[in-house]
Amino acid sequence: MAKDRLSDEARRELAALAARYGRPRLVSARVNDAFFDPIRRPDRFGEVCMVVRRSSGMLLTTTKDFYPAGAFRLPTGGIAHGESVRDALLRETREETGLLVEIRRFLAWIDYYGAEGEEAIFHTFAFLLDETGGTLGSLDPHERIAAFREVAPEDLPALADRLDAIASELSPDIEGDWADWGRFRAVVHRAVADALAR
Repeated sequence: MAKDRLSDEARRELAALAARYGRPRLVSARVNDAFFDPIRRPDRFGEVCMVVRRSSGMLLTTTKDFYPAGAFRLPTGGIAHGESVRDALLRETREETGLLVEIRRFLAWIDYYGAEGEEAIFHTFAFLLDETGGTLGSLDPHERIAAFREVAPEDLPALADRLDAIASELSPDIEGDWADWGRFRAVVHRAVADALAR
């Protein structure tokens, strides 16, 4: 597998986003990369994590119709090659939630490393977003979002624990093992919880 590297343009944009929205928590995570979606998808070099804060102060989580039962998580969306991180963040938030938002904080920048080599194979950039309008509901049926659930910020570590505990089972939807996927997905929830506690 070719290693995904951030372009110079992406690095410049991320530095500008950090200057504007605050320095993110930097996290390096080793993951078992024996699943395809999302880390091996060739249409992206990374993803945004949308930490959508509703007017109640609660955070929005989602599950999809092919996920293991009870697997709710913070929504994420791919950043296409040549697309800006900010554009991907606002586009994916609108598509997945139907909501309009204001960017408040750059919370976390996660570099993932697989079993081979030392180059990062994937990246997640998490942002705190405040809901400003729209109506909750996915606008893209291809996302296969089955339900939304709100959680308190202090519940994110428990959500990470549940993702970490997903049982091993091969899935054609992710072309890999749900247990590996769950451990990968848990990382951003702990990083966001730590960033919000600062």
